Amino acid sequence: MRELMIAVACLVLGTSAAGAADEKPVATIQKFIDAFNNGDVAGAAATHSATPDLAIVDEVPPYLWQGAQAFQSWVADLDSDSKKNGISDQNVTIGPATRGLVSGDRAYVIVPTVYTFKQAGKPMSEKAQMTVVLTKDAGGWLIHGWTWTGPNPKPVAAPAGKP
Repeated sequence: MRELMIAVACLVLGTSAAGAADEKPVATIQKFIDAFNNGDVAGAAATHSATPDLAIVDEVPPYLWQGAQAFQSWVADLDSDSKKNGISDQNVTIGPATRGLVSGDRAYVIVPTVYTFKQAGKPMSEKAQMTVVLTKDAGGWLIHGWTWTGPNPKPVAAPAGKP
């Protein structure tokens, strides 16, 4: 039994170092979402490529960000828009990928999303999807571009019996 536990420990330790380069593209998307939800701008930025052709398309004006600083510009515009519209408590969850294509060092992934937040103190929700393009280098997968697609957010209905 002891030998089995040592073998498992070695296997886990041995694969964790190599794991970053072998992780699946959706793991990078989840890292981005987790960092976003935790307010970790540096962590979220680290999941994105900083190349001149990075592109982000989102429902926040000006709707399109491009270039090596696209992520940082998007964050600034999202923050400004949130303050202007009384948006707080932003949170995104993703579901299992509905489509995932990998060709060498490129990946195309679609994930369903739910964006919840408060607007002027009222709970809101938006079911949408993200389409993400990733590139892989020696360090693993990085987001090379993404788009957010969804309908207008809706107020979250109060549970039955609650005002």
